[in-house]
Amino acid sequence: MDTFAEDSSYVVRYGVTRILGEFTARGFAPIPRGTAVIVRSDRGHEWGTVLSTATEQTRTYLGSSDAHGRIIRLASPEDEAERDQKIQAEKDAFAGCLELINERNMQMQLVDAELVIGGERLIFYYVSEQRVDFRDLVKGLAKRFHVRIEMRQIGIRDEAKLLADYGDCGQPVCCNTFLREMPPVSMKMAKLQKATLDPSKISGRCGRLKCCLRYEYDTYEEHRKELPPVGATVITKQGTGRVIGVELLAQKLVIQYEGQRQIISDAKDVLTVVSTKSQKKPVAPVEKTATDTTGNDDAPSSRPRRENKPRQDNRPNPRPRRNAGEGESENRRDEPASEPSPDADLG
Repeated sequence: MDTFAEDSSYVVRYGVTRILGEFTARGFAPIPRGTAVIVRSDRGHEWGTVLSTATEQTRTYLGSSDAHGRIIRLASPEDEAERDQKIQAEKDAFAGCLELINERNMQMQLVDAELVIGGERLIFYYVSEQRVDFRDLVKGLAKRFHVRIEMRQIGIRDEAKLLADYGDCGQPVCCNTFLREMPPVSMKMAKLQKATLDPSKISGRCGRLKCCLRYEYDTYEEHRKELPPVGATVITKQGTGRVIGVELLAQKLVIQYEGQRQIISDAKDVLTVVSTKSQKKPVAPVEKTATDTTGNDDAPSSRPRRENKPRQDNRPNPRPRRNAGEGESENRRDEPASEPSPDADLG
């Protein structure tokens, strides 16, 4: 009875953008890690590298990835020679595309060119701050290289993923080695880890905040929730004091006691947290500007508003009003309106 070889699945990395996908292999002995293989993806025949055997854990890591295909064969010396020719062809394609972009004066920055093994597709990666109409450019590229052209717009971090080599730590950049997704990094993460806030020292090759600032952020956040914050009032064996500093990873607190004593204590030495709010200076009371004659010092806002009635002139000897001179209006607001005559026509 004939026995059929079971299909084996492997995690393979391929392409210049280091795409990860699960590929099946039939009739192969177990393929070790790091083996160069030729795979068939949705883009065509490509050069890939086996990373590991596909398991449920790797499927969870990859998520809903559309990168699936089949391992065709192990890479041979002929495939390596073809790969070297492909690299030279990519350089020529990059120079030709850059020439056409300059001729058309297009507002775009060409980053890299990728030629799929077998010549099925030529992919150009570019960066642009605005939308670019490259239909005429694609026609010119297809006429020059006689192959299917694909243009892909990428971001600043993706540009570093394609071109960057080593980071400030001396290791290959994370985005070009193992990172599949580049999560957002904020300045809050740098402040919590007490990293320097100098942008030139915490920025990566892409000019953005380093991705490694997020690696330990969850641990710092957990320790921050367990320790009393700066400004909290605590009780220890030394007495009652106020927290003026926190060392999250070391689980240490800098506590200031009476007499301006500052002692570094472990978090477990804190017996009770009296208050988690910092002590604020008391606000000076606002001076009252009016006092009721009856002795009730009510605020002006609490008093009833006076009705808007015209003020009556109760002076014993009111000043006689002068006649309206030249240029003055005779209809004054304070003069009583003349009563109509009984003989006037009111109809």
